[in-house]
Amino acid sequence: MIEDLPDLGAMESLGQRIAARLQPGDVVALTGGLGAGKTTLARAIIAALGHTGEVPSPTFTIIETYDHLRLPLVHADFYRLEDPSETQEIGLDDYRDGAALIAEWPDHAGGFEHEPECLAITLETPAENGGDGRQAIVKGGKAWQSRMP
Repeated sequence: MIEDLPDLGAMESLGQRIAARLQPGDVVALTGGLGAGKTTLARAIIAALGHTGEVPSPTFTIIETYDHLRLPLVHADFYRLEDPSETQEIGLDDYRDGAALIAEWPDHAGGFEHEPECLAITLETPAENGGDGRQAIVKGGKAWQSRMP
């Protein structure tokens, strides 16, 4: 599925639809170049789950947790990982237990597309898609087939 995202409102709407369907154990894997909107979409999902206030980018901390939302959530940015094995060192599996995961730069963590609970979203900028705004290319694993946003 391809979704046009001409403005911030469209990105927020996509985030709201994802949040409405998100369940513990799910992974929202966000891929795209620098400035493609991964953190913006993550912030929209987190806000739609009930968070008020600032949502810091986890670029330097790698993992931010949100236990006070409709469901526990882990927001991770794997950009700085040099090898997927580093996810074991930071205890990613422990953070994920009973929580949903938003993963920016999922390929740096070995990818999650093989998991049936993965909603993989590739964000493209106008320079990449030849259009006027961003586009989201959305692919859902088996667990997402009946609840695609």
